Amino acid sequence: MSDPQNPFEAMMNQAHEMAKALNPALESFSPKGFEALWPTLPKEAMELMFGNTVNKDGLDAKTRLLITLCGLTMQGAQADTAVRQTVRHAIAAGARKQEIVETIGQMSVFAGIPAMTRALELAQDVMGDPEDDKS
Repeated sequence: MSDPQNPFEAMMNQAHEMAKALNPALESFSPKGFEALWPTLPKEAMELMFGNTVNKDGLDAKTRLLITLCGLTMQGAQADTAVRQTVRHAIAAGARKQEIVETIGQMSVFAGIPAMTRALELAQDVMGDPEDDKS
């Protein structure tokens, strides 16, 4: 191989070129744009999509989203967009801010303080100032 470029960089460049060919607007695409593409779903839509249609006595959307938040925190809260969207959707499904904070805080024992802190920072971006709402 005469190309000194590493394989990952080559793959990313190829994907970037393909995306530009399919849609020129993707040239300036940022992954942060995903949040704008998927607005918060209504609680009923979440419950339809996340299981209540198949299992009527199963977990409700709020509980499923709080569990998802646990998993994202356990992974080190590395997926910023996923954490913020999950918090947004949990609030839309009826979760109180205190429940979200407790859910993330509970994971400190299993995921560690840095993961918990990162998840709390991301959740705070969505929830705003804790003094604004004591919910």
